[in-house]
Amino acid sequence: MATNRRRRRRWSQGVTATSNALDLEPGVFKHGDPRRIARSLKRSAERSSRRKADPFRSAMSMLTFYVNRAGKQLGASQRRRLEAAKDELRSLYGRPPRRARSRGRARA
Repeated sequence: MATNRRRRRRWSQGVTATSNALDLEPGVFKHGDPRRIARSLKRSAERSSRRKADPFRSAMSMLTFYVNRAGKQLGASQRRRLEAAKDELRSLYGRPPRRARSRGRARA
């Protein structure tokens, strides 16, 4: 079982490192500035000739993939930074901002 778990972690890491869609800047998700993360992803997506979707979708997919795969290992401040990078990416591509999530039931 432990070997199986280790293999899954390596698979995820391998996808991030050797994605056939984007050539990412090393350490792109570790930057402290959400705008810098978004600009780097945009640059990678627009330069790639191997991606299957439009540049915005490819960049957003890679960012979402990283956030989802990091799971509980991702600290709260880093998660906020990456969520802010999603908003920056939307802004760079002229897309509308995400809608605010409601917390719990609506009150009467």
